[in-house]
Amino acid sequence: MNTSANNSGNNILITGASGLIGSKLIRSLQERGHSVSVLSRKPENIKGVRAFHWDVENNQIDKQAFAGIDTIINLAGAGIAEKRWTNSRKQVIVDSRVESVKLLYKTISETKSPVKTFISASAVGYYGDRADEILTENSSNGSGFLAECCKKWEDAIDDGAQLNLRIVKLRIGLVLARQGGALVEMARTVNFFLGASLGSGKQWMPWIHLTDLLSIFECAVANPEYKGTYNACSSLPVTNSEFTKILARILFRPVWPVNVPEFVLKAVLGEMSTVVLNSNRTSSQKLLNMGFHFRYPGLKDALKEIYSH
Repeated sequence: MNTSANNSGNNILITGASGLIGSKLIRSLQERGHSVSVLSRKPENIKGVRAFHWDVENNQIDKQAFAGIDTIINLAGAGIAEKRWTNSRKQVIVDSRVESVKLLYKTISETKSPVKTFISASAVGYYGDRADEILTENSSNGSGFLAECCKKWEDAIDDGAQLNLRIVKLRIGLVLARQGGALVEMARTVNFFLGASLGSGKQWMPWIHLTDLLSIFECAVANPEYKGTYNACSSLPVTNSEFTKILARILFRPVWPVNVPEFVLKAVLGEMSTVVLNSNRTSSQKLLNMGFHFRYPGLKDALKEIYSH
């Protein structure tokens, strides 16, 4: 059973709230009686939300945002697949994650804010390319840029132990939603009759329906038993080939019998091709052991729900 209700409600500060996850998370937390504030480079008027300015790059932050806050949900970070991975872009991706965490902890310490819980996004990229190995939260850190980035990110998050915080790290897989995220591009390709498996097609793709991911965040807020790292992915991961076939079936489109070769993907995407070629066969047993119940454990049902509207 999901433990996502909290009678008294928490005072929650969210970073990265304008993204796919954050924008939906605000509403779902409010519906559960929590008070929500956000830190943003461009504070917007969001109903029932207090917005404060911060600029990680220039080490600027409005300390008033921390008054009375007991929980921080950190979703800040430059988009992994938004731009080609030059050396400078890779530095931006790392710094946007690591430096944002450092700035938050520094401000908690300086303001003596009553923050007790720090919940942060991470990513399955932590594991690197692991073929068919079943990956638990105790599996070792992998190699490659994504794995190195996630390790630096999580190391920065773990420094919060010095502030006696309850720390929750969610290693998130491919988030499935109708609007926003990678599924939009994948569906567009299939709709144009260009659906094909990528590389060998045998690489495992950890995924999660947005509804389930929001529930995980809600549980982490409300249940103090949530501590440490969790694979925030469906309990039923699939290979790239399986994903492509199921998506095509849902969209009533064919799949080409020929895969897109790895060398083509590397030529087009460069080093960023690891985003689609890495294999992460994640286990969500730790979440299940917490009593978490996936509403959409199977990919077919998840995609059916997304495209039923």
